[in-house]
Amino acid sequence: MTLFRSASAMTAAGSRLDGPTLQVLPVAVAANIRRVQARTDARIMAVVKADGYGHGAVTVARAAVAAGAEQLGVTDIAEGSALRAAGLTVPILAWLHPSGIDAARAAADRIDVAVGSIDELRQLIVDAGPLGDPGIRVHLGVDTGMARGGCPSEQWDDFFRLARAGHGLGRIEVVAIMGHLPLADHADPVHNAAAVSRMNAARAAARAAGFGRLLVHLAATSGALTDRATHFGLVRIGAGLVGIDPSGTVALSGASRLTAPIVHTSLAPKGTPVGYGGIHVTDRETHLSVIGLGYADGIPRGLSANAAVEIGGRRHRIVGRVSMDQIVIDTGAEAFPHGTIATVFGPDGGAVPSIHEWADWAATIPHTIVTGIGPRVKRSIA
Repeated sequence: MTLFRSASAMTAAGSRLDGPTLQVLPVAVAANIRRVQARTDARIMAVVKADGYGHGAVTVARAAVAAGAEQLGVTDIAEGSALRAAGLTVPILAWLHPSGIDAARAAADRIDVAVGSIDELRQLIVDAGPLGDPGIRVHLGVDTGMARGGCPSEQWDDFFRLARAGHGLGRIEVVAIMGHLPLADHADPVHNAAAVSRMNAARAAARAAGFGRLLVHLAATSGALTDRATHFGLVRIGAGLVGIDPSGTVALSGASRLTAPIVHTSLAPKGTPVGYGGIHVTDRETHLSVIGLGYADGIPRGLSANAAVEIGGRRHRIVGRVSMDQIVIDTGAEAFPHGTIATVFGPDGGAVPSIHEWADWAATIPHTIVTGIGPRVKRSIA
């Protein structure tokens, strides 16, 4: 009997596996855009920050624009420049600026920028000096109830006067006013009324400063799906692109599927401790399978006892502690061979867990599940 096969024989037998893979589904992104379109007359901005909520900014942006999104939103100018380099031509807004505003790059790559304070606006007008022709396109951010950014209402008169002066000099081109809904996830227009009122007041202050008709945008996914009074001229869809409605009221299409192969299977007798610390002990003889995904790949370390994956058309529980690189699955009487594919989450339904279930198991929100998938996980596009 030969104990060792040749390397060529092992390769022919499939000794190498397709590793953990996040498959992105552009058709689902398009379907989610259409669901929003059915609920609003406003234009749609597809927000693809955080690498398209973990799904690939370029992939999600292309699918959204093809489905009817007229603008894109990103965190900073560098993200917008990457979309330009990929061939996307629609207006792109960067509004968070964790490293400040690179006015030269914004002008060169035609990236709109949002500013939310007098100091930030004043600096942009200075930096945009010789670049203006007609100037960097600006969205003026106002605080509509979150105290997390945006110019506070007591400074609006000075803010809009300064913006009008910069606009008049041709250094900036003010095109919009934006704010945020702090309570839209309640899916109740009553909770949004104060923010809507503040936005209307901001619009009036802008007109008093000499601006004509400006685009106004306030609502993100939840507001877009549940309250037309918040829509104004444009709605910003981020989480909704990938199947997340933070209000929990509209069924959207999951836009990704995370799979990984089994890399080890063993038969464990009753009373076997599993994983670091032995926090789980088998209560019967059972098969244990190891999957090469761990908290370094975005699997939450703190999971409830209900956490599971799909293998062979059935749901099987994760047992023991989540390790950096591995999780262990109890498959009971079924022994799955090396290379069998497990589905960690996906839009399929049935035995396949959803990202919303994973969020419940980890006591978090689905946004953290999809944005947390690490770089070791291969990406593919369906």
